[in-house]
Amino acid sequence: MTLETIPILKTKKLVLVPLDLKHAESYEKNFLDYEVIRYLSHHVPWPYPKNGVKEYIQTFILPRQGNDYWAWAITQKTEPNEVIGCIDFWRNGNPENRGFWLGRNYWGQGLMTEAATVTTKYAFENLGFEKLIFANALGNDRSRRIKEKAGAELIDIRPAKFVDPKFTQHEVWELKKENYIR
Repeated sequence: MTLETIPILKTKKLVLVPLDLKHAESYEKNFLDYEVIRYLSHHVPWPYPKNGVKEYIQTFILPRQGNDYWAWAITQKTEPNEVIGCIDFWRNGNPENRGFWLGRNYWGQGLMTEAATVTTKYAFENLGFEKLIFANALGNDRSRRIKEKAGAELIDIRPAKFVDPKFTQHEVWELKKENYIR
């Protein structure tokens, strides 16, 4: 699978397009916000380096895109050139197989639930996943609700490190294909 074969996915309000370098500036605009980044793994640097998004897309995402990694830029149908978030899946989880972020100005509108629904369906129906493991910082209730709405089951709480050091554990969730289809 190559970048050209990763499909554009559409929902009622969103268009998800394969993440590419052309998205770097728009991505950065909505990503570089401590309230967004604080819930991410401690591997994400803060403060975020200048040109860090472009470098991340170029050196981490694009070489893997479509092989063992699938990343979509989340845009609204009304503003298709504005990246408001990102959602990605990867084959070998540690422990999770999916990550996402959404710009703060777009929280509370059900947009990430829409993005998660369409990409989860794609992961099960087209990428051959039989189960997906998700994780979120214990205390990130918005992320938790997205997993609950999908029918994922909380299977563990483990120590973890995040950008915001006040978060010291993550919830680990499992969503089996058969449960999702139901």
